Amino acid sequence: MKTLDDYAQMIDHTNLHADASSQAIQALCQEAIDYHFRMVAINPLQVETCCKYLKDTDVHIGAAIAFPLGQLSIDAKRVETQMAIEAGADEIDYVVNLTAVKDQDWETVKSEMETMAELCRDQEVISKVIFENCYLSDDEIRQLAQIAREVKIDFIKTSTGFGPSGAKLADVRLMKEVVGDQVKVKAAGGIRTAEDFLAMVEAGAERIGTSAGVEIIQALKEKLN
Repeated sequence: MKTLDDYAQMIDHTNLHADASSQAIQALCQEAIDYHFRMVAINPLQVETCCKYLKDTDVHIGAAIAFPLGQLSIDAKRVETQMAIEAGADEIDYVVNLTAVKDQDWETVKSEMETMAELCRDQEVISKVIFENCYLSDDEIRQLAQIAREVKIDFIKTSTGFGPSGAKLADVRLMKEVVGDQVKVKAAGGIRTAEDFLAMVEAGAERIGTSAGVEIIQALKEKLN
């Protein structure tokens, strides 16, 4: 039986908006402290700010790389990742090269994923690859998950939250079916209620990316009481 804190530790508390002010990022960090969320998910420019507010806490700082389109070279993603880690990020969520996926260029996809996973592993940073499933067929999702299992990246993630649609239960189940216990699954995009949260966890997600973490935990608290 999971506790409220167990659920809070599954939440990546998110503000990836282009117009996020310093005040909004400070509020995000304070909420992460108050509710004991696992991570704050932010754009790389905000990493240093989050480090200041989250100093001496156990809240992780997650930088979104090549976000939200994924349309950067492997070298550019490597540099952006290294800079984020040097600034203080201890988790990395990068968007896969969707052009390579649609071209069925699995060699490029695998090379990119290996580069990102190895870079993060060498620096003891958690790595996540964002599939952006709204653009993918089931076969493409399955192939990406198989590559992730071979590469042993830490997480595969459903969505950026900036595409036409977000996390779907069927996609989470498919991703989990392919990777099993070898890789963890993160669901993100459109998860705004306790019911949605619990459904994604039941489907196999071990992390939930959401900007509605406070509301979800407050609703779960009522359910558990």
